[in-house]
Amino acid sequence: MVDALGLGLGAGIVLLVVLLHFSRGTEWTPTEDISNELLERRASTVPETDFPEPMNRSIGGGGVAAGAVAAGSEGELEEGEDEAEEATDDPSAIPDDEAETYEIEFVKEGTTIEVKENTTVLEAGEEEGWDLPYACREGQCISCAGHITSGGHSEDYIKHHTNEMLGDAEMSDGYTLTCVAYPVSDFSIETGESP
Repeated sequence: MVDALGLGLGAGIVLLVVLLHFSRGTEWTPTEDISNELLERRASTVPETDFPEPMNRSIGGGGVAAGAVAAGSEGELEEGEDEAEEATDDPSAIPDDEAETYEIEFVKEGTTIEVKENTTVLEAGEEEGWDLPYACREGQCISCAGHITSGGHSEDYIKHHTNEMLGDAEMSDGYTLTCVAYPVSDFSIETGESP
């Protein structure tokens, strides 16, 4: 049958757990978050640079890509010069009704499409519903690289708005960064091909 000692011991343990459950406890409070203070302290030990670099992944690094700043240049532009230069340098600023259209053959996709000169090769492919490779969309990696199979220098067929990864040797072999490549002629391209 039922052992009275076991029943009493079980009831006592249940009662103890219920009492502990409803007691106030030690009222432990978590310690103060010092992560921002620690980051500020670490940042203060690293020397400041003259200007921030967008692709600099280290605290206080500031390395400049080769040729980014001309020798002796102070980095200051005359008033209005930056806006005029930016407007003429960015093909995406060309209005749709003024943009010329070129035929681009996407070899791997097996299709030729018309692409306006104010649209990147990557954007044109995405508008067709193709899953083309890319990462940064800034011309600062080679995830979106493609190979122009029409022969010759890639800049005979496209204009890179920005290009921080491909050198003249790679572009001479026909490689391009599709995320910043605007067409200036008809050509064929194999996407997903990097040097």
